[in-house]
Amino acid sequence: MDKIEFTDKYFMKQAFAEALKALEKNEVPVGAVVVCNNQIIARAHNMTETLKDVTAHAEMLAITAATEYLGGKYLNNCTLYVTLEPCSMCAGALNWAQIGRIVYAAGDEKRGYTLFRPKLIHPKTEVSSGIMAVESKEIIVDFFKKKR
Repeated sequence: MDKIEFTDKYFMKQAFAEALKALEKNEVPVGAVVVCNNQIIARAHNMTETLKDVTAHAEMLAITAATEYLGGKYLNNCTLYVTLEPCSMCAGALNWAQIGRIVYAAGDEKRGYTLFRPKLIHPKTEVSSGIMAVESKEIIVDFFKKKR
């Protein structure tokens, strides 16, 4: 049996699988996972339509699940993998959770946090992007084309 390599791409693929679950539910296809010590401790995807809750973004649901799992409100030893750049609301929540690292796939040129407040993220949080960006952007573009 092959040993699994726990790379950023491996975990982004897990987040992308969550985005596909959102798509199946006719939600904006964004998925997220929270990883601590190479273990996924939370999985989530957008649920705003299902829950009729504008705050039910993948990141928000993943933060809640991860803090419940850990039994505390801080995620400073964790990494969030998400298929789309967090919005200002999610970036603010990630700041308060003091997430250690954020890896997002595709940038969001309309609502991404970097457009509004790049310093919204906690100063100690490491941010990187671009892994699986093409696939993540395509799934969202296709979703909205079908809506129009």
